Amino acid sequence: MFREKIKVLDCTVRDGGLINNHDFDRRFVRAVYKGLSEAGVDYMEIGYKNSKELFSPKEYGLWKFCDDDEINKIIDGIESRTKLSVMVDVGRVKLEDIVPAAESPITMIRTASYVKDIDKAIYMANHFHEKGYEATINIMAISKDMGPELDEAVHQIEEESKAMVVYIVDSFGALYQEPVEHLVKRFRTILKTKEVGFHGHNHQQLAFGNTIESIIHDANYLDATVYGIGRAAGNCPLELLVGFLKNPKFDIRPILDLISHEFIPLREKMEWGYIIPYAIAGIMNEHPRAAMALRKSDKKENYREFYESLLNTGLE
Repeated sequence: MFREKIKVLDCTVRDGGLINNHDFDRRFVRAVYKGLSEAGVDYMEIGYKNSKELFSPKEYGLWKFCDDDEINKIIDGIESRTKLSVMVDVGRVKLEDIVPAAESPITMIRTASYVKDIDKAIYMANHFHEKGYEATINIMAISKDMGPELDEAVHQIEEESKAMVVYIVDSFGALYQEPVEHLVKRFRTILKTKEVGFHGHNHQQLAFGNTIESIIHDANYLDATVYGIGRAAGNCPLELLVGFLKNPKFDIRPILDLISHEFIPLREKMEWGYIIPYAIAGIMNEHPRAAMALRKSDKKENYREFYESLLNTGLE
């Protein structure tokens, strides 16, 4: 049995790009797009739309900016039903730089926001909707902000926003099954005209389990990445999610080919996955930036010292 409403969004290039400053070459991104298309994945998030006045193209790769002409080079000649998505952060994109959807290869724009900025996210999502895009609002770092302000934000989204999906984003990989159940039920109670989505990080090896938990409670938009690639410990592995869903529209074989041909070699050059400092950050509900810095230092395996440093930071 499968649920027809479920949509899978692959954010391999976008979330994986947080490891290497979004500097994947065109050949790799095209291979990912082709593989996802053959696998029947509903959406591929190809990167961010960021202002080049805020971020230098000399420091970041193509997928930090996702110019439409670059995207067209990637998809040229590939027959596909997989829709393309990009993410924008509040305050990091010029709205006038976004062309109407009819002139762009992009179908969906996802606005990432903290609870405190939800009014700005609503304004942006409505702007993208008016330009013809599918729009979502992704509430980041939700494990840090689960109080009444979150309820107010979700009510405001329901009442004022044209977004079609509202995502629960476990940015720090800190959530367990019980809070995932609680959050999805909370969102479903408030959101009468929108779908609920879930984006999990794998710091405590719970991204896949938490995604299943969100499905059980009626989240229908699900994020995943090939071989679990993503910032720090990465994300819910796409191959596991497709295997779980049992929907005949998906074919796991092209994803397995991608892992064999592209991601096993890539794993020799880039680090992601279950690694103890990321697990510690998840346990302590902290952003993984300190853990990422540790992994680049000469003390990268000094786990106890890192744990105690986070403890001391929390006491200050």
